[in-house]
Amino acid sequence: MTLPSRPIRPLLLALFLALPAAASAHPPVLEAPASQAAPPSLADFDAFVEQARREFDVPGIAVAIVKDGEIVLERGYGVRELGEPERVDERTLFAIASNTKAFTAASLSILADEGRLDLDDRVVEHLPWFQMSDPYVTREMRIRDLLAHRSGLGLGAGDLLYWPGTDYSTEEVARRLRDVPLTGSFRGQYAYDNILYGVAQLVIEKASGQDFDTFLRTRILDPLGMRDTRYNSDALRVDDNVATGYAKADFRTTVPAPRVSWHNVSGAGGLYSNVHDMAQWMRMQLAGGTYTDAAGKTQRLFSEKRQNAMWSVITPMPIGSPSVPELLPAKPNFLGYGEGWQLSDYRGHKLVWHTGGWPGMVSRVTLVPEHGLGVVVLTSAELSAPFHAITLRVLDTYLGAPRTDWISAYAAALAKARDKADTDWQQHVAARDARSKPSLPLPRYAGTYRDPWYGDVEVVRDGGTLRLRMKPSKDLVGTLEHWQHDTFIVRWDERWLNADAFVNFALDHDGRVREVRMEAISPLTDFSFDFHDLRLVPVEPGAGMQGGA
Repeated sequence: MTLPSRPIRPLLLALFLALPAAASAHPPVLEAPASQAAPPSLADFDAFVEQARREFDVPGIAVAIVKDGEIVLERGYGVRELGEPERVDERTLFAIASNTKAFTAASLSILADEGRLDLDDRVVEHLPWFQMSDPYVTREMRIRDLLAHRSGLGLGAGDLLYWPGTDYSTEEVARRLRDVPLTGSFRGQYAYDNILYGVAQLVIEKASGQDFDTFLRTRILDPLGMRDTRYNSDALRVDDNVATGYAKADFRTTVPAPRVSWHNVSGAGGLYSNVHDMAQWMRMQLAGGTYTDAAGKTQRLFSEKRQNAMWSVITPMPIGSPSVPELLPAKPNFLGYGEGWQLSDYRGHKLVWHTGGWPGMVSRVTLVPEHGLGVVVLTSAELSAPFHAITLRVLDTYLGAPRTDWISAYAAALAKARDKADTDWQQHVAARDARSKPSLPLPRYAGTYRDPWYGDVEVVRDGGTLRLRMKPSKDLVGTLEHWQHDTFIVRWDERWLNADAFVNFALDHDGRVREVRMEAISPLTDFSFDFHDLRLVPVEPGAGMQGGA
């Protein structure tokens, strides 16, 4: 139970181990009463969640538990927005981020059951223009490969094409894959990506003849009664019961995070939902792909064969050591990725699960099929610790496991991750030659630099400083501060990003800028800021020399 899903936010990677009710205006078709009594060992569950919320400084949390087809608990904790009185409840919407991936996989399964595609089809059979940077990978990439994180792309490769927000369309993002470098062998190793789920979305649209929003609504959300679920933040309504997400600016100060829309890679992480709707999703999954319609009849969303495929390991994932000994009980014996789901075990029981990370929000959905158990935790802060601690508390209760202080365990892991980041920064400071000067006058670093897959980055003179603008990403604008020699640090204006980066200008023999490379400073920075994959070169000969001496 090790790696993140995402987009998932920085401390999820560091911490996860090698792992009053409001009525809806639109009652869902499936209205399952919470008729099954929660076990006595969950009597203090509310107090546990509140303790986790306070310990990890989370404004709002919502939880639902499904057991044997019934909703045992669906509840909210905390407030929707700091400084405002409205409380989180079971209908409060949160971004579920990469938990959207299972909906994308389910959509492909529905189409496979109907014979409109096969998961073994080559992607180019459905999208003839599709192209990876390697001709062999282009030719052999199957639809299943889009879902399994084994393409040869590096971790989070290409995420800057849509994150934290660009104007590229879904197809434009997919077409730029031809220039995104492969760093591993095809089907050779696990490396989490988001961009290929955007390609999967396009396959769904081509095979179904519908846009992805319409397909999800008519084929999954409406049949399951998930009427509150929204397709991206763009679809949120003025009167929606929705939480505000919160980030730690500079990893320290709580600030509201903006509502970002993944309009161009929605298949990877676009949905907003609440725990009431997600309980319907878990019930269907635990029922083998079946659900009960408004007439009380059993209907099937996708076949049992397809569910077995989604829940089978395609790509093995490495199992690391726990970051702190307190987390040893959560270490799995196996870990892998299927089709939109992660698969592992916990205390000898198979888990089907996923996490999601978003600006200011993270979440986890966990299924224990043999026990008919499902847990969803949605939160409005960028820490994995709360949803892991809450999930494991529920699992321990229903699996009869020893009581473990998961809040303290994850607090220890969080403290260790932060200490490690502080040590890493101090090592940079110790290695810095603070007396060094730039090789060139500042105007000669200014210019437009281009990366073949990302696009243009501008460095402009602004009074006595340099400003950097990543043109496709409107939020990535910041000031360059000299670090040492020809290396600067870009401090982004939007401090919630937590993605300041080193910017290194490499000069040729004539003292002109030949190339610009970037790398995130902190190990806590989200992997979707894949600055290190950029190979920025001057757009025109002589660029990087504007302004003279």
